Amino acid sequence: MNKKIAFVLLPLAALALSACTVSPSAADADKATADILKNSFQDRGIATVDRLVQDDANRECAAADVAAKPIDPTVAKAIEAANMKTVKWPSDGKFIGDWKAGEAIAQSGRGMTWTDKAGDANGGNCYNCHQISKEEISFGTLGPSLYNYGKLRGVTDPNSAGGKAIVEYTWGKLWNSRAYNACSQMPRVGHKGILNEKQLKDVMALLLDPASPVNK
Repeated sequence: MNKKIAFVLLPLAALALSACTVSPSAADADKATADILKNSFQDRGIATVDRLVQDDANRECAAADVAAKPIDPTVAKAIEAANMKTVKWPSDGKFIGDWKAGEAIAQSGRGMTWTDKAGDANGGNCYNCHQISKEEISFGTLGPSLYNYGKLRGVTDPNSAGGKAIVEYTWGKLWNSRAYNACSQMPRVGHKGILNEKQLKDVMALLLDPASPVNK
């Protein structure tokens, strides 16, 4: 065969073969990805593979993200309502703890990895996504700045009736952020057991106590 003819025919044959190949569906691709992840990880200490299991919110939000479109408003409202039901309010009715302890929690990124021991206190890792105070020299910007959080919202006394609405909203947001934003990327620190009730109260104090560096 003439070399010039063969040079033309070979790419055409390859193109014809590729046209006959059936592309996997999105569902098949998702399953293949999930299988790869499942087979690539194993339980190790307190870090277990059940973290790979998606709940309804994760599944719906991931699908919307892949499709590059907003999540359906009706679905979003249903997710928010379901997550609002998971919010547990302080057992003693008190929302505010010690802001100094809260600052230490916010600055700590430890916890929930295979090298941590079960029962050890986790950190909040808040600085990884937020500015916390004006003294911060390094912080993430995935979330909004928390500097002057309580001050900007008019909370002069977090234990007063006037601050109640903001205090309750802040607790709910920390407990389960998807109660307010269906596809929030903020960790559900209360709902997922990342922080306990006392730790949450201390972080609340960091955000809302007028004496906290956050509000200076």
